[in-house]
Amino acid sequence: MNLLILLVERVGVLIALAFLFTRSAAFRRMVEGRMQPAERLWLGLAFGLSGVLGTYTGVVIGPEGAAPATLVGTPLLPEEAIANSRAVSVILAGFLGGPVTGLIAGALAGGHRLLLGGFTGLACGLATASQGLVAGLLRRMPGRMHSTLSPGSALLAAAVLEIMQMVIILLVAKPYPAALALVRMIALPMIVANSLGVAFFVVAARVILDAEAAKEADAARKALAIATQTLPILEQGLSPDSALEAARLIRSVTGMAAVALTDTERILAHVGIGDDHHRPGARLFTAVTRRAIAEDRTQVAPDAAAIECDHPHCPLQAAVVVPLHEGGQVVGSLKLYFNPERSRAPLELAEGLGYHFSTQLTLARAQRQAALLDKAEIRALQAQIQPHFLFNALNTVMALIRLDAGKAREVLGHLADFLRRNLQSTQEETVPLAREIEHVRNYLAVEEARFGDRLTVTYALDPAVQAVPLPPLTLQPIVENALVHGLKGVKRPWQIAIRAQVSGGQAEISVSDNGRGIDPDRLATLLDRPAASRGIQSGLALRTPYILMAPEGFRLPVSVAYPLGLAITAAIVILFALKVRPNFGILLPQGSDD
Repeated sequence: MNLLILLVERVGVLIALAFLFTRSAAFRRMVEGRMQPAERLWLGLAFGLSGVLGTYTGVVIGPEGAAPATLVGTPLLPEEAIANSRAVSVILAGFLGGPVTGLIAGALAGGHRLLLGGFTGLACGLATASQGLVAGLLRRMPGRMHSTLSPGSALLAAAVLEIMQMVIILLVAKPYPAALALVRMIALPMIVANSLGVAFFVVAARVILDAEAAKEADAARKALAIATQTLPILEQGLSPDSALEAARLIRSVTGMAAVALTDTERILAHVGIGDDHHRPGARLFTAVTRRAIAEDRTQVAPDAAAIECDHPHCPLQAAVVVPLHEGGQVVGSLKLYFNPERSRAPLELAEGLGYHFSTQLTLARAQRQAALLDKAEIRALQAQIQPHFLFNALNTVMALIRLDAGKAREVLGHLADFLRRNLQSTQEETVPLAREIEHVRNYLAVEEARFGDRLTVTYALDPAVQAVPLPPLTLQPIVENALVHGLKGVKRPWQIAIRAQVSGGQAEISVSDNGRGIDPDRLATLLDRPAASRGIQSGLALRTPYILMAPEGFRLPVSVAYPLGLAITAAIVILFALKVRPNFGILLPQGSDD
């Protein structure tokens, strides 16, 4: 029992050294399988030297009993041997680095043990090298040992390797009675102590790795939560308002000493300590922020001196500054200030937030540009094409295809001409009346096919006025208003009359219908204020004292129409634009198909 206690004490020294190794970046690369060959060599040498230390801190077994070995020991007497914890370092080298690393550690520690002498020198030297090699091979074997090294697997494997050492001592050491007596004395203490040492190291390493993983996962969770909540905040870009809201959110979630957002020249928001001089709108105080923006690279300031704040009594102690991008260009920075005595630099969190913020800013910019482009395109298209009309026209053609294919082709021809004329209208300032009449004919041809006998259209056109110039799309909207509004609710057959004639040396054009007309009270005040439809200005009309909707139609003298033509062209285009409907892109109506 005394020997077991002594060995456990010495195993603790090696475990402490191995624990320090787990804090290194090399250990993380080794666990992730990213070690380079040179690193494996140095790992084998390091664990081999640790094994040498395990030999020197062992317990000398001789004829007179057991005694602790000296740190820098003299060669052993022929009848002496050492019970030690050397195997812990060698086995761990094989488990962590593989066969080559284990063999290097085992050869170094075993060679040293061979040089110390004693009747078990050769046996222990061979056993130590074999332990390192076999441990590495066990780690490479398929199964649980390969996929994950659990404490139980490590304990069992180390016990088997220690038993292997005892067998080698029995087979190689001479004289055999002395070897047998030694194995009876040291087998159980060494198997228990060294196996527990290996298992304890695995437990400690897993606790450290799990803690690191939990910390990274917590940082990722916080970054994701913040990114999700700041998505609507950053939709309008990086501004003082959005920056202040985002900074408050980040600080509430992370508990940082301070959080700040800047553009390339000024502070947009600063929440936390130091807000007495790090104020929104002020220039960038800290040199670390200016470097992050200028170099487009994350900067870590581990102390107040590295922050280099211009203010003489700035309380900020450490910071991580991440540049923010929008469309590939640096537009500002995100700064997380922390207390280095209480926490490590939140580098992963800051870079994660910076990536999310940059992505959100870029997407928000793209969405704003796409929305503006879509809005402009839709308005341009809907200024030329009425969704209700096109929807109803297509339904009419679909019905005619089954009943009268020839009529369907004719209607499609009129529809194509109508759409072509709409597209061409934006490129012309005036057109002859004949073309306007033709455009109206195409429109009414589609509507007549739709309504059949319910609609009758008559034309009375004097050839003398066919060349009179008009603004494009002047008549068709008026005819459409007569059909859609003037005849709405009328049950008798609908009639529309279009006349153009010379009267008193002027061209007189009229559009009339047999509808119910307009309320006289409304007609009397129609020119006093803009017409309204459903509470908003969404209608299409020509507003002038000389153009009125009445039960008998209206008259447009040439002396009025021509001088006012150019003036009202812009108004017509704008009024068409007011007809925008959100889902025009798929050509579906918003309301009824009347």
